[in-house]
Amino acid sequence: MIEINRMENPVCPRSLAEATLADPEILECPFPTYELLREQAPVWQDPRTGIYVITRYEDLRTICLDTERFSNLRPSNDHARLTGNARMAYEMFLKKGWVPGASLAARDDPDHKQMRSIFDKAFRPKRINELDSEVESLAYELMGKFIDVGYCNLVKQYAVPLPLIIICRQMGARDEDIWQIKAWTDAWFRGTGFNLSKEQVVWATEMEIQAQHYFQPIFDRLRKEPDDTLLSDLVNTEVPGWGRTLTDNELHAEMMQDTFVGGSETTTNALSAGIMLLAHNPGVWAKLKSAPDKYLKTFCEEVVRLESPVQGLTRTAKVDVEMHGVLIPKGSLLDARFAAGNRDARHFDNPNDVDLERRNAASHLGFSSGTHYCLGAPLARRELYWGFKAFIDQVDEFRLAPGKNNLRHYPNYALRALNELHIEFTRR
Repeated sequence: MIEINRMENPVCPRSLAEATLADPEILECPFPTYELLREQAPVWQDPRTGIYVITRYEDLRTICLDTERFSNLRPSNDHARLTGNARMAYEMFLKKGWVPGASLAARDDPDHKQMRSIFDKAFRPKRINELDSEVESLAYELMGKFIDVGYCNLVKQYAVPLPLIIICRQMGARDEDIWQIKAWTDAWFRGTGFNLSKEQVVWATEMEIQAQHYFQPIFDRLRKEPDDTLLSDLVNTEVPGWGRTLTDNELHAEMMQDTFVGGSETTTNALSAGIMLLAHNPGVWAKLKSAPDKYLKTFCEEVVRLESPVQGLTRTAKVDVEMHGVLIPKGSLLDARFAAGNRDARHFDNPNDVDLERRNAASHLGFSSGTHYCLGAPLARRELYWGFKAFIDQVDEFRLAPGKNNLRHYPNYALRALNELHIEFTRR
């Protein structure tokens, strides 16, 4: 296998006519395309999807903060208007499982604020602080399984299990089931791609229904026997203003979309991306090792900023909106491309570099902004901190394993996920 650094050989469109974000080769390294759009068309309607793509930092912040003009409601939740593959999936859920309700991320106020209140309770600072020692212990435990070998596939052996085991324990799942759950989350985000065949949609839907039948008995048990897990709080806490707790349909949507995909896939992808960045930047690795207490928190923010595990999320225009001379008609779908804003030179100096002394590193949009700011961000930051800290503490030098990496990402429009990362290292 030929090792390719895709960051050094990206597709670079020469004009807007060559730009598209639905092309797998563009998605492999979208950053040159983002730069072209930021400079020439900061509000750009993708001709293949019809979506208005927003790429400048300040515009993205405006969209996140302006809930009067921009909505988080998603057409896929309007079941009466579903057609084609989407209608087929809906009918499969009706027949075999539970039709997922609107997730927290797909709601507007007041519903969003009311529903989020129970998540805020479940993810309260005291609860997250109590998880800190568990995350630390697990990171060193996982490193201990391969540190003496001098080689690992970092994605499979470390970046996947660290956040997934933590969220499994809080969601009532067993540690030994993580690879089955990983298969379900993979299927979920692969089922969100463009131009999927009927067979691909059937497979992704059936996988999600399998997950629903795994978690439904856990919901039922927690209603009878509450415990101190995050899921118990979500199952049993009444939503203010609703006069009820979350339904099974709403819980199933949260499990896949906001909890397991949002709470594990993104951290997995950031951990993998961070080690890859260090492999390509030996000067940063040396500086980080020399003073981790000084630089590690900033490094975590730089990884999320540069690689943006969540590349973007959608919004809908509630009214006609004009931005940069472009009219976005009411009802249009917008792609808030956070990954593009995170490399905007108008906000970040030398935006394509890892800067361990960057003062505004934490102002990135990797966790969104405004009322829909990621509620799992404090836990994700702890997982990243201890994930990298355990690596720094126990690895002296490392390199990408020759001939075993192609450094490809799974071609997904919303998430940036490295398929594998084989490294060789010497122990400290």
